[in-house]
Amino acid sequence: MIAMNLASLREGYRDGRFTPAGIVRETWKRIRERGEKYVWIHLIPEEETVARAEALGPFREDLPLYGIPFAIKDNIDLAGVPTTAACADYAYTPNESATVIARLMAAGALPIGKTNLDQFATGLVGTRSPFGACSSVFDEQHISGGSSSGSAVAVAAGIVSFSLGTDTAGSGRVPAAFNGIVGLKPTRGALSTKGVVPACRTLDCVSIFASTCAEASRVLAVASGFDSDDPWSRPCGQRKSWPAKGFRFGVPSDEWLRFFDDHDSASGFQKAIAAVEALGGIRTVINYEPFHKTAELLYSGPWVAERLAAIKEFFAKHPDSLHPVTARIIGGARTISATDTFEAMYKLAETRRATEQEWRHMDFMLVPTAGTHYTHAQVAADPIGTNTNLGYYTNFVNLLDLAAVAVPAGTRGNAMPFGVTLIGPAWSEEALLHTADLLHRQSLEKPYCPAGYVALAVCGAHLAGQPLNHQLTHAGAFLIEATHTSPDYRFYALKGTVPAKPGLIYSPTGGGAAIEVEVWAVPENAFGPFVAAVPPPLGIGTCTLASGRKVKSFICEPCALSDAEEITQLASWRAFRNR
Repeated sequence: MIAMNLASLREGYRDGRFTPAGIVRETWKRIRERGEKYVWIHLIPEEETVARAEALGPFREDLPLYGIPFAIKDNIDLAGVPTTAACADYAYTPNESATVIARLMAAGALPIGKTNLDQFATGLVGTRSPFGACSSVFDEQHISGGSSSGSAVAVAAGIVSFSLGTDTAGSGRVPAAFNGIVGLKPTRGALSTKGVVPACRTLDCVSIFASTCAEASRVLAVASGFDSDDPWSRPCGQRKSWPAKGFRFGVPSDEWLRFFDDHDSASGFQKAIAAVEALGGIRTVINYEPFHKTAELLYSGPWVAERLAAIKEFFAKHPDSLHPVTARIIGGARTISATDTFEAMYKLAETRRATEQEWRHMDFMLVPTAGTHYTHAQVAADPIGTNTNLGYYTNFVNLLDLAAVAVPAGTRGNAMPFGVTLIGPAWSEEALLHTADLLHRQSLEKPYCPAGYVALAVCGAHLAGQPLNHQLTHAGAFLIEATHTSPDYRFYALKGTVPAKPGLIYSPTGGGAAIEVEVWAVPENAFGPFVAAVPPPLGIGTCTLASGRKVKSFICEPCALSDAEEITQLASWRAFRNR
């Protein structure tokens, strides 16, 4: 099984194992096997995309996204492909791609299709679409989150490497949490919105979904940049950062935390706090009230009228073309006056000033991405209330011109994913991605592996840069953690092995050390053949990492140690090979 992450594909292209056309056909194979399941509104014909892939020619190092398949939320223009915003009567076919799409394609990325969304990007549930309601990849009964529902599912299901969504109130973050992936909401104006159907033009951001923070960062580097044709685009401001250790992260006081009777989410957030502290962070308790008051303005104030302004003429002529809930929300804006607008602007200025006091005490904020994860039945029973609850930790971010990264942070008791969001000042994307990546890698019970992968610790010839590492990368594996075992292992250089290999032995009675290992995510379909090819005296068992987590690992039969050289004191295969 081919892993669709950027690193694996790029290495496969570089060494000739993959071709862009072959990856496109693999993508289509997965779409057919999985079924569209409401993910796609429009798929580009397979042969058309294959032809575009073949036109890329041989691998080019200068194309950072060479041959990388991606998906596009269907409120972002792709030339020659209809844009619907999940409303068939609204559809038009643009002659020009959105600026952000043009940049990605110029870097070698291959669009596969346009994805489903809450109609006109109005909602956080992923159910407000006449094209069907997506589900979380973890469970059909649970919602995918929205509005960028199809974009998140396409990445989480391993169909594409990354996708674009939009984010006005949390649409690029909530679906990431509900599907166990990374969702980046950049600073307003960092990515051009030219060619994007507006929801709230003053707040809209193009968002990025990826399997890891590193991959989101790579896409961001290509997609971002000032666009003089977009009146809302901004030149990059001064980048924000914080120290690797001793950084301050703000957490709402207990009275402001809301989990809507979801005890698993409450427990997950406490574990996430502890995990960030273990990374060297200092927790500070903040007053969340001004952030909450800001969030309340989004759907109770004039920004709803901005949604109406975006489609005013269409709404007046085709009110019955809208999803009932969408029509109810946008239609309600007709009673908002200019006086209401100015009063809300004054209120926003007040709450923004109050939040500035809290930013004095923190480098970034840590919150649950969502307080709970609803089922389709729960949303159907209360479509407005559930959506409001999902925005409790998200609605204020764009109004306050902040950046945010939603990242997986373990699992809930029902095996559904739990996620948190790191929120920072404008232009803190890269710092947020770096810290979020550390949190993502650390995980809470085990090294983080996407669904469909097995975590495997290696300690010798399979380490990155060593002679047998290609067996992992050819299998579609990728590195998720560099760490050590617990201090209960002895380490040996085995005699007569080609290439040279070590033996790792559990020794709880003493004489052991913490041995350097790397944890790789191996596709489940490739794990069996990989294990079957491991020659004696080596095998696959389980080892305990320094954190106490247990993962699959290489182990050695004791009979091979009689003539082996003990190298426990070096605690590292690389140190042994380089001595």
